[in-house]
Amino acid sequence: MPETSNEAADESPRGDEPDLQSRFPTAYTILFLLIVLVAALTWIIPAGQYDRELNEEIGREVAVPGTYQTVEANPQGPIDVLLAPIAGFYDPDSYSANAIDVALFVLLLGGFLGVVNATGSIDTGMRSAMRSMEGREIWMIPILMTLFAIGGTTYGMAEETLAFYAILLPLVMKAGYDAVTGVAIILIGAGIGVLGSTINPFAPIIASDAASIPFTNGIVLRFVILIGGLAICVAYVMRCAARVQADNDRSVGARQWDAHRRHFLKDGGGEEGDDTLTGTQKVILVVFALTFIAMIWGVSSQGWWMARMGALFLGAAILTGLIGRLGEKRLTGAFVDGARDLLGVALVIGLARGIVVVMEDGLIADTILHASAQTLGELSSVAFIATMFGIEVGMSFFVPSSSGLAVLSMPILAPLADFAGVGRDLVVTAYQSANGLVNLINPTFAVVIGGLAIGRVPYDRWIVFIWPLLLILTAFILVVLAAGALMGGAA
Repeated sequence: MPETSNEAADESPRGDEPDLQSRFPTAYTILFLLIVLVAALTWIIPAGQYDRELNEEIGREVAVPGTYQTVEANPQGPIDVLLAPIAGFYDPDSYSANAIDVALFVLLLGGFLGVVNATGSIDTGMRSAMRSMEGREIWMIPILMTLFAIGGTTYGMAEETLAFYAILLPLVMKAGYDAVTGVAIILIGAGIGVLGSTINPFAPIIASDAASIPFTNGIVLRFVILIGGLAICVAYVMRCAARVQADNDRSVGARQWDAHRRHFLKDGGGEEGDDTLTGTQKVILVVFALTFIAMIWGVSSQGWWMARMGALFLGAAILTGLIGRLGEKRLTGAFVDGARDLLGVALVIGLARGIVVVMEDGLIADTILHASAQTLGELSSVAFIATMFGIEVGMSFFVPSSSGLAVLSMPILAPLADFAGVGRDLVVTAYQSANGLVNLINPTFAVVIGGLAIGRVPYDRWIVFIWPLLLILTAFILVVLAAGALMGGAA
């Protein structure tokens, strides 16, 4: 499921994952410790507040620049710490921190994806694409990377890619490429999709909600990052693959070449499975695509938000179950299983927003905003958004979860855009680009560690392979963000 995808690093460690993953605390622990830390800061940081006024464009109250003033302190104690995660879901005194609508939307989305996966449509479609490329392997790279990128940009595809390594790696090895190429097709393909998320519910949608703006704000700029980033990644992987095919000694994993070929080609390659889409599965994939198109239409032109989007996915799940003839028991079972897979995401959202509750109740949120505005306020719009990108890169190493990072950082960082004269949507774009970039190498992200483990690619070899691409992508993202800032931050 998708943000099992982005939450993979938050789950209990698995026996076959490296020790680094098992030693690093989960996002739940990190976020709860941050609640404790913020509560402690309410005893230290001076309390203060801005005056607020209604912003007609976003329909929310925002801080009025120049109105900050100190107020009487309201330090938060142990009971407040324990109440914070609960209040993060629903606090009647803090509308900006409420997460119950987002959490329910995530669960309904998980149910929909569970039903779609139960029909085998996505898995079979991927198998069909992979098998059909045998003999024309060079075209396998752009086609498959594009398919994985579509999964990443639409629903945060990440952890479910782990199932495809055993299928793809033997095909890659047969074509004369190395295991690193196979890992790159999947990991970078889906990763660039997440980096350039357009309608991914776990990145721009949750982040935009936390920033108090419609997620369609800035979507054009995100398409630019998606298409440009994908072109860069495809060209990079194809170039490296061609060099390896011509001379396998040029592979970054040359020392493992013989061992990899013995392992992945010992049985002639790959897991067997049905790779032909049935007519029913084709219809289900059409329904899958139309559901996301309907979501964009509803949000952009009909004023839909979390409740109606959740209802859309509930209806699409029922329709998919009927088309797939799953029956009542399989349909409800798949829906509940899918929702259960994303329960961790819902909990992370409430837990992360609990930090905002403590900051607001402790009256230090505006003090931090005021200090940040003073620090960043003197920067040009281009320097401001570049600094935001750098901040999110650093935070992503500690909170690899896209949804967790969104609800943790957006309520604090997005309002700073109001002071800097750029759109909040640009801060959302900077956040998701930074998070997606870091999660191509993040050792605390199970999708990276798991994919490398299946591909038998040592982590240091992966870094040797990908670091030039990271530099190119960073430069590309910063140029796009700078252009967005110069155009006013709204795409």
